[in-house]
Amino acid sequence: MAGADTFSPPIESRADLIEAMSRGAKPASEWRIGTEHEKHVFHTDPLRPVTYEGPQGVRALLEGMERETGWHPFHDGENPIGLRNKEIAGGISLEPGGQFELSGAPQETLHGTAAELSEHMRVAKKVAAPLDIHFLGLGVTPLWAVNDIPAMPKSRYGIMTPYMDKVGSLGTSMMYRSCTVQTNLDFSDEADMVKKLRVSLALQPVATALFANSPFADGRDTGYLSFRSHIWLNTDAERTGMLPFVFENGFGFEHYADHALDVPMYFVIRNGQYVNVAGESFRAFLKGELPQLPGEKPTIKDWEDHLSTLFPEVRLKQFLEMRGADMGDEAHVTALSAFWTGLLYDDVSLEAAWELVRNWSDEDREYLRQDVPRLGLATPFDRSSIFDIAAQAVGIAEAGLVRRARLNEKGEDETIYLAPLEETIRTGKAPAERWLERYRGEWNGDVTRIFDEAEM
Repeated sequence: MAGADTFSPPIESRADLIEAMSRGAKPASEWRIGTEHEKHVFHTDPLRPVTYEGPQGVRALLEGMERETGWHPFHDGENPIGLRNKEIAGGISLEPGGQFELSGAPQETLHGTAAELSEHMRVAKKVAAPLDIHFLGLGVTPLWAVNDIPAMPKSRYGIMTPYMDKVGSLGTSMMYRSCTVQTNLDFSDEADMVKKLRVSLALQPVATALFANSPFADGRDTGYLSFRSHIWLNTDAERTGMLPFVFENGFGFEHYADHALDVPMYFVIRNGQYVNVAGESFRAFLKGELPQLPGEKPTIKDWEDHLSTLFPEVRLKQFLEMRGADMGDEAHVTALSAFWTGLLYDDVSLEAAWELVRNWSDEDREYLRQDVPRLGLATPFDRSSIFDIAAQAVGIAEAGLVRRARLNEKGEDETIYLAPLEETIRTGKAPAERWLERYRGEWNGDVTRIFDEAEM
């Protein structure tokens, strides 16, 4: 947000850099589940992207959501760019191409996650319907090129867009054409963080394969099951990837801070305005040597902003963000949180998941990261395929949710939310493969049919 600056203390030492992450540690009784998801917006009459301005634009959608929810808008200049729920954490924000994002409030159970998502979609569709705005649950918009998609009026993205063109061939596709669903989970201390980060990084390509849901772009079959994941392979290599240093002996918060210091900056916010420092060094900032802000040194907020511009497959802030999955339908959104909660929030399951991946090499993990976007569950691995690893991981997650024993009002535990993954394991086909069967069959190569069938 480019609004009024709030006071943030200056960074005094390396300990401040570490504390910005380590203060997220909390006892297991306080662990929560955060779910963020992005969805494409489109008009149907005629079929086209949605602009920001205008009587049927994204701004009108935001203003309608404000009236309906009572949440408070925040602005970039004069433009509302999102809503905050001040009573509980959570809110709505806009991605560069108008993708409509809900950052869910931390939930104690997956039942809470499912209820929150259901209510959000109910309200969003109620507000969107008179505007002929619809929501699409796919990892990549299947029809429009980057230049076809109207940009949202956010200063941050005005800085990022030209920089992305310099550092990766598909960075602007990531910004304007992709949608993800993300699960945010807690840790108890540094050792717990390290184990969870290692397990989730190693298994992130497995999640990519299970949730692959972006086979189309530019109106055609891309040859990838997760074109969104392929896009990330071609987006600013300095701030993305599988973080092999996480698996080195002695890894902890300090090592992640050192990594983040070496990632080039995007911006600094001063007096409510974004200062373009794209490509500059945070280490130079610590010395007061940023050319754009000579003599000025960073605050804790500047460091937290910088941490938010790192895009690895799992991101460490004051919690861990699982970033490997394509957006899907409502059931798949909750299924992602169920998958990771079952794996990481039960000690027995966490240990079983670690045993599954502990002998993988850096080369194994990078091989999976490179090949899974194209081959999905059929990616050859360890004398078989990643499908076998995925089946085991889903089973481990299910057992973890059984042991959590969090029941809804019907007496059902959280394993009910794994149903989409159980279907994928049963059939051996991720959502992308099912779409491709329709595309090659009854759709007769007409990708526009997916706007009806994948509408949320």
